[in-house]
Amino acid sequence: MASYYFAIVGVTDNPIYETEIIPSSRSSRDDHKHLNQFIVHAALDVVEEVQWNTQAMFLKSIDRFNEYFVSCFVTAGNVKLMLLHDQKSEDSIKNFFNEVYEQYIKVLLNPFYEKNSLITNGQFDQKVKASARRYL
Repeated sequence: MASYYFAIVGVTDNPIYETEIIPSSRSSRDDHKHLNQFIVHAALDVVEEVQWNTQAMFLKSIDRFNEYFVSCFVTAGNVKLMLLHDQKSEDSIKNFFNEVYEQYIKVLLNPFYEKNSLITNGQFDQKVKASARRYL
């Protein structure tokens, strides 16, 4: 069974949003949460190298740690949508990123949201998880 860790990383490499997407048959384990954060943070250097060599926003699987892959989508504002996953499915991951990017744009359009601050909106969280169920 696949499990996923999704994070939105701001321009200054600060975490804006993060969630674990775990099938209901598996329980969340706190010891993996820190490992997931570490793997995604370590992949930021690779993202910065790859993003300047391509014009694409979706960078596919840019890094690997044991059986985990890190995929990234870089927005026009240099915010990074990062997904840690254990199964390769480029098309579904790209669709997931596109839908989450659309939701992120809607958050940015909110006049009360301060750019690069934490996203604590419950509706955003629900929509990200719904997109994950649909595509991942």
